[in-house]
Order: sequence, then structure tokens, then C-alpha cells
Amino acid sequence: MSRKQYSKSELRELMSKFSFLEKFIDKKSNVAREDEFLLIENKPLFFFKEDVLVPTLSVLLKEVNILPMVVVDKGAIRFVVNGADVMRPGIVGCDEFSKGDYIVIVDETYKKPLAVGQALLDSNDLLQAKEGKVIKNIHFVGDIIWEKCK
Repeated sequence: MSRKQYSKSELRELMSKFSFLEKFIDKKSNVAREDEFLLIENKPLFFFKEDVLVPTLSVLLKEVNILPMVVVDKGAIRFVVNGADVMRPGIVGCDEFSKGDYIVIVDETYKKPLAVGQALLDSNDLLQAKEGKVIKNIHFVGDIIWEKCK
């Protein structure tokens, strides 16, 4: 494991790139990178994926509005929380997003975050699709990222 403490200038640069960090970091925050994780006060709250900072489910449970949302029906929940990619028939609604964007997958009843995924289509194409895989599941309850965040 390699750990790198962020300097104040590096932290300002990171916050300018990912504005949602302002909700989690102040001037006195201890921020470091350990492998693919961004640690804030020694807690892994975000992870890097392809040079993009993605919130963990533990963050999204408190602050769901960081990522665009995709709502799935009750039948899809058990598959999504076990790491399955999201298929079009299970989706009942979504925010606007582009292909490749990271999104939060929520249940239709409580809007509780179930997983983080990467869109394989933009939101318009996703809504027009009738079948097929539309979101790649990259983080779900019980995966390696989840275990690191406990």
C-alpha cells in the first residue's frame, strides 16, 4: 500500500476538479491517497476510477445527489446488490447523463443507493432501449471497496 498525503495546493487543485468535495473537506481536513482510495480523516470515502473521483456507497447513503441517479424496480434489486450489471427492463427512471458517466443506482421505493455504475449509454438512449445491459456495476454492498470502507 502506498500512501500520499495531499499538500494544501494539491488539495485545492483536487477540489477545483471535483467541486462536490467542498461538502467533505475543509482547510483543516487530513486528506491522503492510499492506492485507489481518497482518505478523508483516514476514512476511504471516495475511490479513483480512470482518473475520476467516485463516491463510495457509504458517502452516497448520506449525500445521494453527488451522482446522476438511475432508479430500478424491486425485481432488479437483488441482482444489483450482488454485483450484476443493470439491464434495461429493470430501470423505471433516471436523471440525465452521458455515456461513460458514473451514476448511483437506487431502488424505486426508498431511493436508497444500491450500487455505483458506469453508463454504457447516455440517458436518452437508455430510456429508448428495450433490452440489454445498460449500466456496468462497479461498486456494490459487500465488494472489495465496501469492505475497505467499513
